[in-house]
Amino acid sequence: MLEVEVPGEGILNLKYLVLDYNGTLAEDGKCGENVKELIKKISGKLEVFVLTADTYGTAYEELKSIPVNFFKVNPLDGGEDKKNFVEKLGAEYVACIGNGKNDVKMLRISKLSIAVIGREGAFKDAVLNADIVVFSPEDALMLLLNPKRLIATLRK
Repeated sequence: MLEVEVPGEGILNLKYLVLDYNGTLAEDGKCGENVKELIKKISGKLEVFVLTADTYGTAYEELKSIPVNFFKVNPLDGGEDKKNFVEKLGAEYVACIGNGKNDVKMLRISKLSIAVIGREGAFKDAVLNADIVVFSPEDALMLLLNPKRLIATLRK
C-alpha cells in the first residue's frame, strides 16, 4: 500500500497500479529495462496490473520476467474493459498510467491518474482526464516511488 497525504486534497490510499502497455510503458511494442526495473520496485508497494490490447503482440513476452498481472483487453472496446477492471478493483484505491483513447475512462475514474506523452504521443482526452501529465514512463513510475513529487504537484 502507498499512503500519501496531499495538503488540501486529502490522503491517497493506493493499493493497485493499473498500466497501459503500448505507448505508455513500451515504444513500438518493446519495454525498456529501466521501466521493468522501476515496475519491480513498485510491485513491493502496489499490486501491478497491465491491461493492453497488445497492438504488437509482444507485451506478455516483454513482461513475463517481472511481477505484474497481465490482461488483454478487447481491441475494439478496450476502454470499457479497462474502466470495468478499475471499478472492480475499487477506483478509490487505483493509480493508473496511460496514454491512449482506450485509457480515457480508467484515467477519469481512478483516484490518481497519470498520462504519458511519449514518442507515440497521447490522445488529447487522455491528457485532459489525467491528474498529472509526464513525458516518459520512467517519470510516471518515479512519481510513485518518490511520493513527495506527487505532493508537490497535487497540493492546493
